[in-house]
Amino acid sequence: MSEKISAPRRSTPRLKIPARTVGIAGMQTGVYPIETPGGWQLIGRTPLELFLPNEHPPTLLGPGDKIRFYKITSKEYEDLRGGSE
Repeated sequence: MSEKISAPRRSTPRLKIPARTVGIAGMQTGVYPIETPGGWQLIGRTPLELFLPNEHPPTLLGPGDKIRFYKITSKEYEDLRGGSE
């Protein structure tokens, strides 16, 4: 991750982060797969489901996977979500 976008954790975590929210903490980037508390700085959301409890394996991503985040339009987001939001 580029140091240009690094950000410290929040001093007080939020109680509720929506599933699929993208966050930054220090030099790490991550995605909250389910709704949960969290203290990372929030920078966006992915339309993709990351936690798939009825699948095997139940996750879209695995250890060692590399991902790239990129900007999409609201329409692209809606299309990828299948209109489910």
